[in-house]
Amino acid sequence: MVHLAAPDPESETPPRVGFVVSKAVGNAAVRNRVKRRLRHQAREHVTTLPGSAVLVVRALPAAAQASYEELATDLARSLQRVMS
Repeated sequence: MVHLAAPDPESETPPRVGFVVSKAVGNAAVRNRVKRRLRHQAREHVTTLPGSAVLVVRALPAAAQASYEELATDLARSLQRVMS
């Protein structure tokens, strides 16, 4: 699940990305693995975000069993949905 806050046109700050991975996803090792994967994939998309945008990526419990490629596909699809 992805949330994008509208950018402030007067602000010069770069886009920011945050991750929410709750205990419902799994134990600490699983949550950290999901965060690392999402963080790496979000780096590729940060340049497409409008300036001063705030993107929040919330990992659902199914993310624990998702492969790297599945997470990448879901993130790209979610970003396309919020950007349009």
